[in-house]
Amino acid sequence: MSKTLLITGASSGIGHATAKAAAKAGWNVALLARSEDKLKSLADEIGDRALALPCDVTDRDALTDAVARTVDHFGELTGVFANAGTGVNNPGVENGDPEEWHDMIHLNILAVLYTAHATLPHLKKTKGHFIVTGSKAGREHFKGSIYSATKWFVHGFAGNLAEEMREWQGRCTVISPGMVDTDFFDEPKPTKLQPEDIGDAVVFALEQPDTSCVREIHLMPND
Repeated sequence: MSKTLLITGASSGIGHATAKAAAKAGWNVALLARSEDKLKSLADEIGDRALALPCDVTDRDALTDAVARTVDHFGELTGVFANAGTGVNNPGVENGDPEEWHDMIHLNILAVLYTAHATLPHLKKTKGHFIVTGSKAGREHFKGSIYSATKWFVHGFAGNLAEEMREWQGRCTVISPGMVDTDFFDEPKPTKLQPEDIGDAVVFALEQPDTSCVREIHLMPND
């Protein structure tokens, strides 16, 4: 039986690595992000298991359409990885930029909620799995960090959603990494967690037996 994973923020970094790991493990992958060229390149690399769906996940109508196209193409939805997220250039409250906060909160919080709202009816049919990218910053306090506050929301929401999904044998997992070597940072971080480490963790959570739900995977760099 085929398994299908929808991934937001799939064009680079963690989402890109997760798509490749999931496809290698036998999953179909629906790839969502704004970068059409990057998505198509990744889909071409993966092959028939991949479907590129360029869209802005903060646009509810576009997201709903992408979910419908995924189900129409692959037949069902078995898993979702709500991975899209961003930070801000000006950390802290006093010197922060409220416009940046608005955009970050829309992506880090509202887009996660939109993704859950659009996909849960399909996941319910398959007793599926919802996974979301949290952060070490969602488990600890960082001075004045609005970004950290958004990730605290993600961690709380994931726990609450896990309880809701448990009623119909669905599962929810939050992936909680420390520093990951992605474009989120201006300079490469080769000794920190790699996107492939996170992709492997997502696949691990997805492939647990039906009797087990891994609620959180917390990864830290070994340096």
